[in-house]
Amino acid sequence: MNTSICRALKAAATTAATAALIAAGAAAANAHVTVSPDDTGANGYSHLTFNMPNESATAKTNKLEVKLPTDTPFTSVSVKPVEGWTAQVITTDLPQPVTIAGATVTKAPTEVVWTANDPAHEIGQNQYQAFSLSVGRLPAAGTKVVLPAAQTYTDGTVVNWDEKAQEGQPEPKHPAPSFTTTAADDAKASPSATASAPADAAPASQATDATGAWGLGLGILGVVLGAAALALLLTGRRQAAK
Repeated sequence: MNTSICRALKAAATTAATAALIAAGAAAANAHVTVSPDDTGANGYSHLTFNMPNESATAKTNKLEVKLPTDTPFTSVSVKPVEGWTAQVITTDLPQPVTIAGATVTKAPTEVVWTANDPAHEIGQNQYQAFSLSVGRLPAAGTKVVLPAAQTYTDGTVVNWDEKAQEGQPEPKHPAPSFTTTAADDAKASPSATASAPADAAPASQATDATGAWGLGLGILGVVLGAAALALLLTGRRQAAK
């Protein structure tokens, strides 16, 4: 094998190995308890999914506790069942009354606790589990909703994911799951707007027929061009062989 080719292959292999190590390191660094909302619109409702990976090489995870905000409390919290886990929504008195949608709220859900029912459902090495909540209403746009979490291992270790990230600062070692609300979801199409169509719009059948005709024409053109290219290639080879 040519020496230059061998060097190129070795260089490619080294680059690939380095990239794999970097990717593995990044994955390990990001193996935190995180939250992913499916909607962040203010004054609305959202499904929050907490992803919890197991980071211990010797123990399993058997509990997740999530604190809910008390300054902008959720008045509605429901839990999506997870097989092999028991969920408990804890409601307590708020530190001070809060007005939500014109009503004074003094009590609200302030914590959710998921506990594995048996060792078979605990989260082991190289595993993670997703836990989901339906919550509402979300606070005003631009509000950062912080949801501190505590992860418990079978060896008694508790990891608190409760450090608040500061803008312009490196991410803390144990960041709290969080998200920021956005503008309310008011831009919804009205039934009348979606039901009517422009007067000059072609019927669906005509549009489908036109699309089919264009597709057939392009297909035929492709076959012709392909045949012409093949003929030119064969002709060139014959001339080269003479």
